[in-house]
Amino acid sequence: MSSIAALRNAFGDFIKSKYACSAEHLKQCNLILNTDYSKKQFGDLSSNAPLILAKLLGRNPLDIGQEIKNEFAHEYIEKKEIAGAGFFNIFLAKKSFIELAQDLFEHPTNLFKHTLQQKLKISIEYVSANPTGPLHFGHGRGGIIGDVLANVLTFLGHNVTKEFYVNDAGTQIEKLAMSLIIRCQQELGIEATLPEDAYHGEYLIDLAKKCIQEYGSNVLEKPEFFFKEYAQEQLLKQIKQTLQKYGIQFNVFFSEKTLHESKAIDQSIELLTRKGFVYEKEGALWFASSQFGDDKDRVIRKTNGEWTYVAADIAYLKNKIDRGFNSLFMVLGHDHHSYATRLQAIRAAFDINVPLEVILYQLVKIKEGDIEVRMSKRKGAIIELDDIIDTVGKDVARFFYLHRKADAHLDFDLNLALKKTDENPVYYIQYAYVRIKSILNKASDVIESLSLYESDAKNISETEYMLLKKVIALQDLLETVIENHQTHLLTYYVLELAQLFHLYYNEVKVIDPAQLATTKARLLVLVVVKNTLGLCLDLLGLSKPERM
Repeated sequence: MSSIAALRNAFGDFIKSKYACSAEHLKQCNLILNTDYSKKQFGDLSSNAPLILAKLLGRNPLDIGQEIKNEFAHEYIEKKEIAGAGFFNIFLAKKSFIELAQDLFEHPTNLFKHTLQQKLKISIEYVSANPTGPLHFGHGRGGIIGDVLANVLTFLGHNVTKEFYVNDAGTQIEKLAMSLIIRCQQELGIEATLPEDAYHGEYLIDLAKKCIQEYGSNVLEKPEFFFKEYAQEQLLKQIKQTLQKYGIQFNVFFSEKTLHESKAIDQSIELLTRKGFVYEKEGALWFASSQFGDDKDRVIRKTNGEWTYVAADIAYLKNKIDRGFNSLFMVLGHDHHSYATRLQAIRAAFDINVPLEVILYQLVKIKEGDIEVRMSKRKGAIIELDDIIDTVGKDVARFFYLHRKADAHLDFDLNLALKKTDENPVYYIQYAYVRIKSILNKASDVIESLSLYESDAKNISETEYMLLKKVIALQDLLETVIENHQTHLLTYYVLELAQLFHLYYNEVKVIDPAQLATTKARLLVLVVVKNTLGLCLDLLGLSKPERM
């Protein structure tokens, strides 16, 4: 436990004992860490406890603030003050910062992990693009949101499965096979026209050429199921290659087709039927989802006897529960909001207590300056994610796709993404990491037999305090990410930490052989900052370059 956490606990215990407030009110009275460089005058920790308690107890907030100031004491506090109409500020003693630096130096990641009340088995499903074409640029946003959330949950100690749902059953696969057959016919000189509802992307022309090259001009003699399997296999392979370039490794690629083949759909629908939530109408089978908040009931089996996507969704959700997951996440595009409602209806119908969090993300636009651009050099109607990655690189693509909250529209600034200067946030952050490594290497060259020990932290000064506070703030941030699933906050944090480091480096002479104790203390703090930058880069799935 860090000195900051110890002080917070002591403050919470004091408030609870003194004012007998509930856990909800106690949480609102928490001490907030001040990491804003421009607001140093307001102390290191602040609380609006006097205001919260005043409303609860019907008292004057200034009186309560004075009471807290007079009665709450701790070894980590240097000064206390009441500010405004009811804020309580704490200025930390040097002892607190020394111990914080020592703990962060000795345990580079442990302080960022809160104690788990329960280690969860979590399924996070994201991307899940139909295997009917390459990943388009919009998939990049859902991919990075899900991937970073999975990384954070794993880091905090949960058992996380990253899952991609493959829609390899249904009418779209029939259309895909038909489209490939027609493209093969065209390549072999046979006059054929794609229907309006076929897949018109030019990627199928390339696939047809590849198919003919592998199987010869007699390929059209093969049955339809061959073209189904060939197209799916090749396109899913391409999807996996794109994901690998993007830095995403899934644990499971779950086939929808297996739900049909294993009779899982039949069994799940039978269970809902026994519960009274399935009925027949006009020759079709319906799920009474409107009983659980959906805007209307949903067809699960058509009049021709075919199961719908809703039926597969029912079986898939049941499958996840049967696999023992006790927390479910899904990352979907904003146009799937009704789908999210339907999933919650399925969960309620099965009386499943496992929480299901659906994260919806907004549209992405690729821009060059103020102009929306089309990056694909092909005549197809999509911009492929491959185009983005190949143009700006994996690191920049991941960061730029994440650097805005999920429910806000995202403009991917191509001009900025291509810059190799401080204006590019990815370059700026990675340069901070590389620069610290360079400083540490230089220090080893300048100072003979340089070694750093936790005891060196006793010589830190106020110039290092803000850096240390920003580092330990990562613990609060990761807890916030878990609570609200806004993974973009991590990009803001690591950029702000890099900014604080660059500001510190420009103001302070780190290496001074004539001031060895001070130098070693500052180097120790820089090791802490480097480790934290490195951890954030790992969580974001970005590389940690050796030099730039």
